[in-house]
Amino acid sequence: MSEKHEGLPVAGYLPQSQDAVDMVNYFKRAEERVLRQLDRLAKGEEGLPTVDGRWLAIGRTDLEKAFMAINRAVFQPKRASMPEDAIAPEA
Repeated sequence: MSEKHEGLPVAGYLPQSQDAVDMVNYFKRAEERVLRQLDRLAKGEEGLPTVDGRWLAIGRTDLEKAFMAINRAVFQPKRASMPEDAIAPEA
């Protein structure tokens, strides 16, 4: 049986299996590798091509959004419960 990890102390996040945690950590490392390369492009490191900073920023943002969506797909957070959810409707 796979170990369960408590959910984040954030509303809507549920306990996660070790497989889910491992998968999200894999994607976080992959994202970090790409972001570091984008940092190099943004700094204009010698030996790398000159890039359009606006498009690089757009690409970076979309990449970050994509990884966030993938990680949400794995963790499947739910909607947050609100205090008013427990209040019975008036008769």
